[in-house]
Amino acid sequence: MAAMSSLLAVLDAADAHPVAVTLRARSYELLGDLTDLTDRTVVDVGCGGGRAVAELAERGARAVGVDRDPEMIGVARERWPTGEFHVGDACELPLETGSVAGYRADKVLHALADPERAVAEARRVLAPGGRAVLLGQDWDTLAIDSDEPETTRRLVRTKADSLPSPRVARRYRNLLLDAGFTDPVVEVHTLVLTDDTALGLLHRMTDEESWLAEQAERARTNRIFVAVPMFLVAAQG
Repeated sequence: MAAMSSLLAVLDAADAHPVAVTLRARSYELLGDLTDLTDRTVVDVGCGGGRAVAELAERGARAVGVDRDPEMIGVARERWPTGEFHVGDACELPLETGSVAGYRADKVLHALADPERAVAEARRVLAPGGRAVLLGQDWDTLAIDSDEPETTRRLVRTKADSLPSPRVARRYRNLLLDAGFTDPVVEVHTLVLTDDTALGLLHRMTDEESWLAEQAERARTNRIFVAVPMFLVAAQG
């Protein structure tokens, strides 16, 4: 439970960042004209604590959150009791074929060994003309200011190599095209972290004490800097 609380604290801090707020709003816009989504089903895959589900519901959609972690789904149901949440896998969604008007996956595909299957599943559950939106970071493109650039490069690469699909974000457009989606829209936004949120991210990236000590000192003196390019791609089913 302590690990879950720690993770939620990091996620909540990241979600509250102004760029993250703007990115979520932009991802909702790319689902299509929100007036057309009123009372229509939108699925948020890898919904985590459920914030996006709640925000989409506020915009009139019938929002459904799916996450493979039962504990996380429990948190989402507690936080947003009026929301609809299900335990499920991104590659086998608990949804009927053609049953949703919008599909959203935020920071999900890098955690999957076979992201192609997840995108094919998005195509399956979307109704004709529905929209899919993918959002996430490319783990090889983190920019971190440090007095130890070689160590930093090694740690970034080590973190990337620990993930099933660390470079999938640069492939979003092609994955959607290969799955039969059309008219892709591609945007890249940069999340710039210069506070304790950056330090929280770095602690989740490595436990190398000397390097983290330098970053902690940077945070203490207002010198920490982490930039994360975020790839946002939408296409029509």
